[in-house]
Amino acid sequence: MAKSGDGGADKHIIVFSYPAPGHISPHINFSRLLISRGLKVTVILTPSYRQMLDPSDSINLLVLPVNDSPVTADFPFFTKMRGLRELHNPIVDWFKVQKSPPIAIVSDAFLGWTHHLADQLSIPRLAFYTSGVSDSLVSYLLWRDMPEKDTSPEDDLLVSFPTAPNCPKYHWWQIGHLYKDYKEGDPDCEAFRDGMLNNLLAWGIIFNSFTELEGVYIDHVKKLAGHDRVWAVGPLLSPDHGLRLRLGEDLSAWLDDKPENSVVYICFGSHFMLTKEQMEDLAGALCWSEVHFIWVVNDRIKGQEEIGYGEIPVGLEDTVGSKGFVIRGWAPQVAILRHRAVGTFLTHCGWNSVMEGLMEGVVMLTWPIDGDQFTNAKLLVDQLGVAVQACEGGIRCRPDLTKLVPLLFESVTKNQPERARVREMQAAAKRVAKGSSGSLDQLVNQIKEFNI
Repeated sequence: MAKSGDGGADKHIIVFSYPAPGHISPHINFSRLLISRGLKVTVILTPSYRQMLDPSDSINLLVLPVNDSPVTADFPFFTKMRGLRELHNPIVDWFKVQKSPPIAIVSDAFLGWTHHLADQLSIPRLAFYTSGVSDSLVSYLLWRDMPEKDTSPEDDLLVSFPTAPNCPKYHWWQIGHLYKDYKEGDPDCEAFRDGMLNNLLAWGIIFNSFTELEGVYIDHVKKLAGHDRVWAVGPLLSPDHGLRLRLGEDLSAWLDDKPENSVVYICFGSHFMLTKEQMEDLAGALCWSEVHFIWVVNDRIKGQEEIGYGEIPVGLEDTVGSKGFVIRGWAPQVAILRHRAVGTFLTHCGWNSVMEGLMEGVVMLTWPIDGDQFTNAKLLVDQLGVAVQACEGGIRCRPDLTKLVPLLFESVTKNQPERARVREMQAAAKRVAKGSSGSLDQLVNQIKEFNI
């Protein structure tokens, strides 16, 4: 373990993200903040994602190829994680030849095996959760307590967390697929569970959140960890670079023509899709509500059509005319949310989308699909009061159109209490983003005290 010593410049940190865009972006944004405070940072990326690092950044890049482990049909995620664990020795070899070796490693919570890597390198590890604190706590309790699993997809078994703040409960079908895919005794599954438990054994814990948003959960994590080295350093969002230009001329002109807070922005993230029936329900609700909307639709990948994932119904765009704007593929989400015309965000509640929605002060309508999204939706609707449920979510639920149609209409025509509360949260988030919170500076000051 690194020892405390005099602070100084050019202290070197490794930042290692799980290889997925939703994880990499917060790690890179966090790295930028570390560099702005006098630290040297090396980010580890796999070849497929090296383009996510902006060449203008002062971030050192270490590209390490991942061996393609044989992927089983039953446990694809866990077997893929095996390839990442095999980066242990290449990282050790790289570390040994550094003239200024890293004094700490910040690694993704999915990469809990780096706890053992940090021990071998005799440096502290900081576990970095890219999801919210409430979801991270629920996830940890799942892997620690291992509530009984039920294989019936129709079972409505309730899983409760009585020791967590607000004592949340979830239906079995709302529990993330990673936990439900776990098989006791499988080496890859056991290695991942060991890593998830190791996160609370890390020297420090970092969250992409802020105290005003999840303070009660941050305090609970400190109790579980047995120390106060827990930092909420969010919201970690990309810097503004020509946001309006990124809208594109057509979209910019369409938005400029709409009244303030009159547009519903719809996006379910870069990886999630609705079923054919859900797409038809949502299209119908948009038609009947007659709201202005932007709908972002992902391109289907091979096999999705066969298993029931849909696309926007044929004829919708002709039916709604200028009331709707459909984007197929990537969309400049922050720029859209920031436009004065956008007042509502129908979202899957992925954590990055939640943070962007809060930063731009838009009311969110929740439609979670998988993973942390159910926990995030519960936080937004039941605990913070900054969102309204649009659909219970998942692939098994369809929205109640008698509720969704008026909800869409009223979200852009009435002065809802959720709008006032989200504006309060927006103000808190912007204060933190401008440096009013000392959490990040406290973290950096402690890191600078490390020596090899």
